Amino acid sequence: MERTLLQWRLLPLLALIAAIVSIFFASPRSFQETQGNNKKCSLLPHDHYWISSKRIVTPDGLISGSVEVDGGIIVSVVKEVDWHKSQRSRVKVIDYGEAVLMPGLIDVHAHLDDPGRSEWEGFPSGTKAAAAGGITTLVDMPLNSCPSTVSPETLKLKIEAAKNRIHVDVGFWGGLVPDNALNSSALESLLDAGVLGLKSFMCPSGINDFPMTNITHIKEGLSVLAKYRRPLLVHAEIEKESEIEDGSENDPRSYLTYLKTRPTSWEEGAIRNLLSVTENTRIGGSAEGAHVHIVHLSDASSSLDLIKEAKGKGDSVTVETCPHYLAFSAEEIPEGDTRFKCSPPIRDAANREKLWEAMMKGDIDMLSSDHSPTNPELKLLSDGNFLKAWGGISSLQFVLPVTWSYGKKYVVTLEQVASWWSDRPSKLAGLHSKGAITVGKQADLVVWEPEAEFELDEEHPIHFKHPSISAYLGRRLSGKVVSTFVRGNLVFREGKHASDACGSLQLAA
Repeated sequence: MERTLLQWRLLPLLALIAAIVSIFFASPRSFQETQGNNKKCSLLPHDHYWISSKRIVTPDGLISGSVEVDGGIIVSVVKEVDWHKSQRSRVKVIDYGEAVLMPGLIDVHAHLDDPGRSEWEGFPSGTKAAAAGGITTLVDMPLNSCPSTVSPETLKLKIEAAKNRIHVDVGFWGGLVPDNALNSSALESLLDAGVLGLKSFMCPSGINDFPMTNITHIKEGLSVLAKYRRPLLVHAEIEKESEIEDGSENDPRSYLTYLKTRPTSWEEGAIRNLLSVTENTRIGGSAEGAHVHIVHLSDASSSLDLIKEAKGKGDSVTVETCPHYLAFSAEEIPEGDTRFKCSPPIRDAANREKLWEAMMKGDIDMLSSDHSPTNPELKLLSDGNFLKAWGGISSLQFVLPVTWSYGKKYVVTLEQVASWWSDRPSKLAGLHSKGAITVGKQADLVVWEPEAEFELDEEHPIHFKHPSISAYLGRRLSGKVVSTFVRGNLVFREGKHASDACGSLQLAA
């Protein structure tokens, strides 16, 4: 993974300068608003302060020490033994003791459904949930909003809908669809407008204005993305014959019935097809500079083996999975409980073990939420029909405690959590000013208590729009988020949000 992303991001001097400029000037209006003297943006009335902790996750490992923040930027990181030499008089110090200080999470796969379907989620509730979960940056998917983000005009609608309504930083993926895939000028216009990369489906998406792409569309899209050095994210399933046979034994209320409709062969077939063109992303290839990222991998067997083989050959490829694939298994999903329906589907316990093994070995590069909410009525909770219910897991606020709670069995470290949720996602999205606690990075930070347990029940404050459809309700989790800082602004603390929505738009230059 490290070698793949490093190769992909190697730039000549002029391109490097352009990337640095994009970090600071991609959204100058939004950046200026959030970094001004608006005290309503932050629960902390200080622009210059120190944060101390016995457990700070840095690129050099876990340290006890302090982080200095000034003007939204990390200006120094010192170990405890050097603290008294660095401390300046009359500068605010926030001491979090044994709580962990970690880079804020970057979720590269979320559906906020705004504009057009804000009754499903929307920017205000979605980004409030993100802040409460320690997520400091979201990259919003181009579909489930209406219209889908497939042109500069539809991206503009997204930008307008987000202004002054986001509590964390937000970027956007654009859509690669048949209408623009073979039109290089159309794709270039969308990329020039500021999307961080493109997303495509190799199977029907379920959204009418976001049709599936074939391998020719993907190949052409990669040739354009190569010029911009931005990624293509792919939903890798190809429709084949399902394992369902006609007969009364196929109960639509049984999760196993749904599982048979999307077997692992769908993922394997799509990935095999996709990797027939990713060889062009190798150094010296016709699409060198492009990068393919496979989203929400569910199959930890043949599909993962294909990805590992492609990486070994030098293809510029990465892959993510999601907490729900690591937390749940098909055997434990109750009859009719459509909260657990998603695609690709949650598979059996043996597959879950293999996913965790791949995470720990580094074969899977990162995690994302794939937060995909809807109206409760569309989940058909009363009918329990898995075949007709809307698919998608609502999880945005809880991905950190879920990752930690289910990862303890595998002795997951704090450094691994930061890599999966901060460092590697920042590289994928080209957000080079984020993703680590180091001098010069933006002060996107989460403070959390890994040992603190809580019941995720109806009394727990949940900020995404429809808590009742979350598959995590009723779970006991470890890992309480205490505070979330976005570019130095304390946007969430002990259950309370800053009054103003001062997130910044993350647009590529």
